[in-house]
Amino acid sequence: MQLSSIHHVAIICADYPRSKRFYTQVLGLRVVAEAWREARSSHKLDLALPDGGQIELFSFPDPPPRSSYPEACGLRHLAFRTTELDACVAHLRRHGVEVEPIRVDEYTGRRFTFCADPDGLPIEFYES
Repeated sequence: MQLSSIHHVAIICADYPRSKRFYTQVLGLRVVAEAWREARSSHKLDLALPDGGQIELFSFPDPPPRSSYPEACGLRHLAFRTTELDACVAHLRRHGVEVEPIRVDEYTGRRFTFCADPDGLPIEFYES
């Protein structure tokens, strides 16, 4: 078996309009497709990343909260690569997003930081 890249990451949100705004207007992801799935009372939004990967944003009625703190088993966080971390942080703050202090990866020497999406999903921005 040969894997070449991540095709998509699926995220379930509690407030679809709020999360759609965050991923499209704050993070700047492009909408590929959007659908209302009547049988599931669910929105599905496909968002494009510049490298060809996608994020699938779903809404479902009354999803359980995500366990994040303390860390739980499962997906820990979503990480985006950026070439200009300072500009990325400034952009997020202009949109009212709380961003953690920038840290340096002790193994790679690269800078990174975290914020949370509207549902508390940790999102990392890693400078390369």
